[in-house]
Amino acid sequence: MTRANAMWLRLGVSGALIGLLAWRLDAQALRDAFVAPAPGWLLLALALSVPQVVLSAWRWRLTARRMGLTLPLRRAVAEYYMATFLNQVLPGGVMGDASRAWRHARSSVDRPRAWRAVIIERLSGQLMLALIAIMGLLASPTLRDSVLGGLARLGNAPGALTTGVIVLGGLGVWGYRHPPAWLHHTLDDLGTALVASRMWLWQCLSSLGVVASYITIYAITARAVGADIDLATLLPLIPPVLMVMAIPLSIAGWGLRESAAALVWMGAGLEPAQGVAISLIYGVIVLISSLPGAWMLCRRRRQRRDRDTSTGTPLSSKSGGGCHAR
Repeated sequence: MTRANAMWLRLGVSGALIGLLAWRLDAQALRDAFVAPAPGWLLLALALSVPQVVLSAWRWRLTARRMGLTLPLRRAVAEYYMATFLNQVLPGGVMGDASRAWRHARSSVDRPRAWRAVIIERLSGQLMLALIAIMGLLASPTLRDSVLGGLARLGNAPGALTTGVIVLGGLGVWGYRHPPAWLHHTLDDLGTALVASRMWLWQCLSSLGVVASYITIYAITARAVGADIDLATLLPLIPPVLMVMAIPLSIAGWGLRESAAALVWMGAGLEPAQGVAISLIYGVIVLISSLPGAWMLCRRRRQRRDRDTSTGTPLSSKSGGGCHAR
């Protein structure tokens, strides 16, 4: 599939899901949920996004340095901002991470390890998010009953479940006895950068801080639109919605995130239109908070163009002008 086709497919998925929600949800409830966000709450959410990016960049630098790679913190922060912006505007939600891995690999002696550093850094955050989502699920009786009840209904095919466990177990044994080279290197780096020595503690603390900032910004968004939900009820609902954004089937999670919010809010006995409205405003806040990355991309492109001009490199040999990045 070409990149253009992938873009249109994910745009279609996002548009179709949002359109389906607008059609299925109660129109009046959806209109009532969209109130003018309070500026103070919005500014607070945007302010919290700054330490969030810095902490994420620090986690990446920590992972890379543990793997023997050089990555200054200032460069890591700039790269993370650019990657965050690209994740918001390119299909799949991972193209920005791929771009920062590619740029870091170009300046690294061990290019495969630079790619694995980004993968491990992202894995650290996703594992923490999944752990918090499970803890939140267990802490919310209403949500726990609805989700576990649904899983119990899905598990009424014991034969298929047993077969799946046997197949996965067989693959695991085979992989352990006959690991390909890339898997061997990946497992070594996972041990070095994620679980060895005191790294697991630093990874847990940094990922906990990053995930906590995600959840806090989402909760602030709920307050910004006037959602009257106590924190004990609201906080367990947020991690499952955020986890869905990692599925690379849309543009920056649009549509998937709103669908998950509707289902989670419904499972908790709340108005699903309210969950959709909060999710949409949250998406806008994330996009706005990533705009420094767009400025950095434009600045880098201008610097490259000026350097090419000063060295006499024909501009026609480069990609077209503008502030887009490939």
